[in-house]
Amino acid sequence: MELVTKKRLTIVAGRSNRELAEAVAHRLGLELAPVELTEFKNGELHCKFGESIRGADLFIFQTHCSTSEQSINDAVMEHLIMVDAAKRASAKRITIVAPFYGYGRQDRKAEGREPITAKLLANMFEVAGAKRMVSVDLHSGQIQGFFDGPVDHLTAMPVLVDWISQNLGDDLVVVSPDAGRVKVAERYANQLHADLAIVHKRRVKGAKNQVEAKDVVGDVEGRTCVLIDDMIDTAGTIVAAAEQLIDHGAARVFCATTHGVFSGPAIDRLKNSRIEKVVITDTLPLPPEKRIDKIEVLSAAGIIADAIDAVFEDTSVSEIFDGQNQS
Repeated sequence: MELVTKKRLTIVAGRSNRELAEAVAHRLGLELAPVELTEFKNGELHCKFGESIRGADLFIFQTHCSTSEQSINDAVMEHLIMVDAAKRASAKRITIVAPFYGYGRQDRKAEGREPITAKLLANMFEVAGAKRMVSVDLHSGQIQGFFDGPVDHLTAMPVLVDWISQNLGDDLVVVSPDAGRVKVAERYANQLHADLAIVHKRRVKGAKNQVEAKDVVGDVEGRTCVLIDDMIDTAGTIVAAAEQLIDHGAARVFCATTHGVFSGPAIDRLKNSRIEKVVITDTLPLPPEKRIDKIEVLSAAGIIADAIDAVFEDTSVSEIFDGQNQS
């Protein structure tokens, strides 16, 4: 007897950013597969798929973030539990889709007696049964090596570059808010045919989320500046960098970033800053109380849908981005 294997693409989503997952599924001409996610009285999470996923090429979608309903740790644990349930339900291949990968900033030991939680998380997903990972603009490219299976590292650069080129004209300076983001800012500058500048900053030793912007390297006087970063958390770095740019004569300052975390005082800082507009993507949900006029949200659904389609069809993901996601 000879059987012809049929590939079946199935997408299922956790609760942290279901709106983006639905947009991705819609672009692929699919509906999200049903899944029941509940909590026991003591807070433990439970998952049950609402239809057979045996033999499916399964993509499990979850953004690792806090919402009004769950913490980031709940979101990560829910993701892991869904992977374990899928493995035990005989899914053929399990791919985790994490538009924002949790604990990504702890990718090395900056000081003694610290964890490397980005590696820990990768280990946990592999043990749970994940065979592949798709994520957008990881905090550090080396995280790809923490996961032993294939990692498709996407970038929101096409989406952000398109907005910048359509809205900010030609005489631009792309600015890296610190030395660690210079390579990324340089890629944006090349795409936009713009000049490059760097804000030198110093982190306050032993104090989390505290930075001092010290100086600007590059000519920004009288020009429109666009700060490029992978995420905005408390907004301390971006606001301090914007102040330095204005002090050095910049005419206007904008910010383009992939992940809008916006924790703690971030929204108040941005509201009171001299940044004209902050452009982010919807890799993380933005609750109504954080929606201010300065923030504009672009959709990352297109790039994620294209990547999922390429993975399913066994074609190149890097060709979608002309290799820019590998830099």
